[in-house]
Amino acid sequence: MTPPEQLPLPLPRRAALGREDYFVSTSNALALALLDGWRDWPSGKLILVGPRGAGKTHLAHVWAADSGAHILPADVLPDLAIPDLVRAPLCIEDVPAIAGNRVAEEALFHLHNLSQAERQPLLLTASAPPRHWPLVLADLQSRMEATQTATLPQPDDVLLAAVLAKLLDDRLCIPAPEVIPYLVRHMPRSFAMAQRMAAELDARALGRPKGITRTLARDVLQALVPGS
Repeated sequence: MTPPEQLPLPLPRRAALGREDYFVSTSNALALALLDGWRDWPSGKLILVGPRGAGKTHLAHVWAADSGAHILPADVLPDLAIPDLVRAPLCIEDVPAIAGNRVAEEALFHLHNLSQAERQPLLLTASAPPRHWPLVLADLQSRMEATQTATLPQPDDVLLAAVLAKLLDDRLCIPAPEVIPYLVRHMPRSFAMAQRMAAELDARALGRPKGITRTLARDVLQALVPGS
């Protein structure tokens, strides 16, 4: 008898954002230490810089759990009552997204100054250092460039393996034991590629009885990085 076909059933993703879910290696230890020392930040503020997928949002949630902070995307600031926000620590994510939007920049400038006046810690996240933000408000630009930064570099091998494992676990995927070591040896070392790899492995594994094997990982790698 022919076995029934296994139907692909995409399951919802669940991003684990607790401290226990954040893997520490030599490449991100300094940034985490700076976040842990938030009570001693110069002027009570810090900018967390890292490429897409580096874990900025994850670390923002870790910091918020410790400090009691609220987390907001920068582009919603014009719609909010800024004085009401600075009653607690704040994390403003993806600040460069508002560059060129003068209303949003003025809202962030006002929030920054009120946070300083109220001595409320302020964490900001971005994919590049503030000198590369094309802000139009000179006073905001100068204050951002004067803010201490913590940088998340591209991952080392140990962190890349942990990131791949977490991304697949978030998708409820269980790869064969040799899959992650194989990918770490052969794939480009970047958070963005790790995210693409996990998404493609998840999509292609749906309906496959053997799940995520080394053969599938090789095929996905060759599709994403021709010539690898």
